[in-house]
Amino acid sequence: MDTELGRAPQRSFELTQVTEWEDGRVRSVQDSLAAEEPLEIRIGGVPLTVTMRTPGHDRELAAGFLWSEGLIESPDEIGALREAAIDGSSKSNVVEVELHGAEFDPEGLKRNFYAASSCGICGKASIEAIRVRGLTRPNADFKISPDLLCQLPDRLRERQQVFGRTGGLHAAALFDAAGELLIAREDIGRHNAVDKTIGWALLEKRLPLSNHVLVVSGRGGFEIVQKALTAGLPVVASVSAPSSLAVKLAREFGLTLVGFLRERRFVVYSGERRCVS
Repeated sequence: MDTELGRAPQRSFELTQVTEWEDGRVRSVQDSLAAEEPLEIRIGGVPLTVTMRTPGHDRELAAGFLWSEGLIESPDEIGALREAAIDGSSKSNVVEVELHGAEFDPEGLKRNFYAASSCGICGKASIEAIRVRGLTRPNADFKISPDLLCQLPDRLRERQQVFGRTGGLHAAALFDAAGELLIAREDIGRHNAVDKTIGWALLEKRLPLSNHVLVVSGRGGFEIVQKALTAGLPVVASVSAPSSLAVKLAREFGLTLVGFLRERRFVVYSGERRCVS
């Protein structure tokens, strides 16, 4: 289990003074804001991508991104992950990656992925792009009871330390078949939260996650399902709605996709055999 559960990373939120209006009363109060800063990922000193993220667990974010985008095929290909600053800044907004044995063509990747905090990585927005990667279908034998599934969002919410202060972050968490929370990560971008989670599993050499459930606090979009498939996850559950492309991708690859997981209700869009008896 992750030793940092329940502890908010440094720089994950900032304090500010605001004016609050409530039922005719006006007062000045201190408020917490979810931090949002750019992170540049470099491979061998060459810039690969910039993503807007909430600082914290940046090495995991970089590792998860490289894995989910198919730039590495094994954790052993990561020789080093180092956090660095730009132009003498005190803030570490760069992750330097050294690869061993992985093919990396800087010129071929000059399109330089860009991820805004409100959307997924551009350039992979088609199911065909996933097909050609030859991903293995998720574990068909994995099952989780409906009653246990309904308990997972509350267990995730208990670990959302920064969200509790700011109300402004997405979260992703891994649970095993018994409902034990292995890892929870928060970020201003839902895809970043998932990359941090998968990156943790990659660095801990726990992939594939063939007997686990991914729970996300936002909607179940295409990029979430895409990343889950690369990690071998059989079940993805979200508290909100999935997108049409996410449902198509989940059905094609046999992944269980659950939406509107709240209290004692959920909707299964694909792979109901794993969670509905």
